[in-house]
Amino acid sequence: MESLTFKSAANSLYFHSPKHSSIKASRLQFFRSSSTAPYHSFLPERHASLSPSIGLKLHEICVNPIMAVQDASLASEPVAIVIDGKSIAKQIRNEIAVEVSRVKDALGIVPGLAVILVGSRPDSQTYVRNKKKACEAVGITSQEVHLPEDSSEEEVLTAVSRFNVDPTVHGILIQLPLPKHMNEEKIVNAVSIEKDVDGFNELNIGRLAMQGRAPLFVPCTPKGCIELLTRSGIKIEGKRAVVVGRSNIVGTPVALLLQRHNATVSIVHSRTNNPAEITREADIVIAAVGVANLVRGNWIKPGAVVIDVGINAVDDPTSQRGYRLVGDVCYEEACKIASAITPVPGGVGPMTIAMLLSNTLASAKRLHNFQ
Repeated sequence: MESLTFKSAANSLYFHSPKHSSIKASRLQFFRSSSTAPYHSFLPERHASLSPSIGLKLHEICVNPIMAVQDASLASEPVAIVIDGKSIAKQIRNEIAVEVSRVKDALGIVPGLAVILVGSRPDSQTYVRNKKKACEAVGITSQEVHLPEDSSEEEVLTAVSRFNVDPTVHGILIQLPLPKHMNEEKIVNAVSIEKDVDGFNELNIGRLAMQGRAPLFVPCTPKGCIELLTRSGIKIEGKRAVVVGRSNIVGTPVALLLQRHNATVSIVHSRTNNPAEITREADIVIAAVGVANLVRGNWIKPGAVVIDVGINAVDDPTSQRGYRLVGDVCYEEACKIASAITPVPGGVGPMTIAMLLSNTLASAKRLHNFQ
């Protein structure tokens, strides 16, 4: 994910509720236009009447979308509904486990995932270990090839080729990043498109970008973002969406997915002028840039839905670990403005592995022509 170095816009839009007596009623008004729709137009029916945090009817929360307010701390309590990625991912894993059992009973086969890990990066080893545990929990078999850091490209390609023809393997994952001396593009594209459960093969991405074409697999994290929205009952069609970041792994494919769901999409990146102003127009914001707390409260339109893909370690002397994890969005500010938001951790992260399991199951069913 590329690094952004933006300056925040001078003006900040901010929500105010009648609860805050310091805000004069004359400075408040209802949302009227489609570009500044009321909170409840983005939320599932079960959340449309009340904000659980402050007990106000959402249609009674009023803003002036033109007026700037300097300090996000004017709102003392969060109003955003927290989109619980852990809970949604658990539900998906339960559904996958049932379907894996159905495939096994009907065909006598078990979906299988193969992971290729090169080197000894602690974070990569942790990710691989978590994926293995997740596979075991839903009944998917997993196997791993762990190669040393100084392995040659040819050794990695040999492992890929072996899994490409192995009938017990339905999904192949190359744990990224690879060592710097390796050609990542070459190795990723060596994975059979029919087993590319990470969705990184350029043919899958190409199909994702073209109207009327269906990729065999959608990259896991972008797919997880969309799943969070749809399973939370949040409407995408017709909304304005801004994606902060344009990486090949998340930013670009999630923008393509939003377009497929008929959103009007803009991408904010390191060469974007006035990024805060552009982001503030969005009904849906997806931040995936890898910069801690880049997206401030004054980047968020009141009532927008915020999906925070970032996970960044920042120093925290009060923590036993000496650091804490934060997203690309300043949660403390955004949760007072957005109508719904994902936490970090516990938002998008659990969904990525759930989507990997989903893609592996789908691959097994497709390869065996099973509905």
